[in-house]
Amino acid sequence: MNALVALCHFCELHGPRTLFCTEALHPPSPSPPQAGAPVPGDRDRDVDREGEGLTMRANSSATQRGEMCEGCRSLPASHPGFVSIDDETGIRFLSHQHPRQPQLFSVVRQACVRSLSCEVCPGREGPIFFGDEQHGFVFSHTFFIKDSLARGFQRWYSIVIVAMDRIYLINSWPFLLRHLRLTIHSLQSTALKVFDTEQGVCPQRAARMNSVFSPAVFPHQRSGNAARSLTSLTQHPNLWASLHSSFSWLLKACGSRLTEKLLEGAPTEDTLVLIERQTEQEEEMSCWDAAEGSSSRPQRHHSESELGRDFLCDEGKLEGFPGPKFRSLRHLRQILGAAEFRQIAWHVLMGNQVIWRGADPGLIQSAFTMLKALLPVGCVRSVPYSAQYEEAYKCNFLGLSPDVPIPAHVSSSEFSLLVDVISTEKSCQYSAVGEDDISSLYQFTISSANTQPTDRGPTLLNKLEVALSNENLSVDVVSHCLLCLKEEWMNKVKVLFKFSKVDRREREDTQKVLTLLGATGPGEEDNVRLLKFWMTGLSKTYKSHLMTAVRGGERTPSQ
Repeated sequence: MNALVALCHFCELHGPRTLFCTEALHPPSPSPPQAGAPVPGDRDRDVDREGEGLTMRANSSATQRGEMCEGCRSLPASHPGFVSIDDETGIRFLSHQHPRQPQLFSVVRQACVRSLSCEVCPGREGPIFFGDEQHGFVFSHTFFIKDSLARGFQRWYSIVIVAMDRIYLINSWPFLLRHLRLTIHSLQSTALKVFDTEQGVCPQRAARMNSVFSPAVFPHQRSGNAARSLTSLTQHPNLWASLHSSFSWLLKACGSRLTEKLLEGAPTEDTLVLIERQTEQEEEMSCWDAAEGSSSRPQRHHSESELGRDFLCDEGKLEGFPGPKFRSLRHLRQILGAAEFRQIAWHVLMGNQVIWRGADPGLIQSAFTMLKALLPVGCVRSVPYSAQYEEAYKCNFLGLSPDVPIPAHVSSSEFSLLVDVISTEKSCQYSAVGEDDISSLYQFTISSANTQPTDRGPTLLNKLEVALSNENLSVDVVSHCLLCLKEEWMNKVKVLFKFSKVDRREREDTQKVLTLLGATGPGEEDNVRLLKFWMTGLSKTYKSHLMTAVRGGERTPSQ
């Protein structure tokens, strides 16, 4: 992350001061060797010596700008600072009292002054965001540290994160807030123990009330109490090394959690839904971190977040399960049979609940991974493997252990399908038979109360089966064909949603639109059911955009 983290302090004698600063040094871009150029080993040693000496020169130059008391100083001028190297990226994280570059010194200095003077949130403790394009953007969190010798028995500090990328810093707000609060809480709790111990030995409140106030001695008293370092307030022998580790990890983790991705054209509905779900999860996590005394909520969040992210189940997660697995939709169709695969795919596309019951969770989860590709992300609600039945409103993909009974109202419903995975005698010796030979290890029994024919539509399924049955098309080509089909029908869903839900047209007009979209004819009933089900997968961003545009259009004629 191209940012800088600094710990700042408001000194009662010298005002806002920077105490500790951690910055990232990226390795130079590789260039072809030239004649007379130093060898790579010598250059690395030179960079190491430079990293150790630059912060010392910055600190010495800062010392020349004005004298500092004990409370304004973290490391002595002779201290080389702290250096950590990321072996994966080669980035060096350097920590000292001040940045190594004069330009960064002025930027951090301004951020320090603003965070401890004018840019504060209500209550003077908490996060705030400020900045501009010229001096950078700052995420600041102010807080108090207990001190028995300070005025008001507390001193004012702040942790600032300075970056030039405003969007990146704002998107990282929940992550930064969560981890900065952990660091601040650690400092405050450690200082509170020292404060309680000192107050027990010599209570300062009673001593101050009994002392005689004199304008002549007040400056000397204030001067004696102001010069107290953060190390003495916390009694932490390795405080600055600990802060260096914390700030270095924060820069590394924050830089790796968000990556730039080149999008060709507007983002798809799947992308918008994924962004919305990630934002909701981070907001919920921030709310639960801020709540006090809620020990049971984090467990609940973990299960719900796992449920929400299950549609992203990838091959890496499936590798944790032993045994055979489905590799593609074509492989699933070959194992189950063409008629059985079409029956399952029909129920998936119609939005019915598809239940797989068996003793192999890895096989069931791999089947769900293949079948989820038929739907938009917003239509997927999955419980990969459970010891009890879950209702259809909670999930449309449900994996069950073999001893779980199916309720009678589900077995008799036409809106559900059950696939029983029955192990054969050879399943105990699958290593000898072969992991990919699923047909010899398991038998699949499909049952459903649905009486409607599944061989007419929808049109998307008909086209998909043509691609799957064509052996000349590779698996990757079939995947791209499915992606194009989903985008085509998702665009039809958007038109139908705008026409029927937003504009609220009559049924006769809606039928004309369906004809125009090519959803009528053979399999018309299945096409309409698919379109209505896929409407539930539209992103909130798209729906709110449509509603805002409609309301704006209604106001325009009156204006």
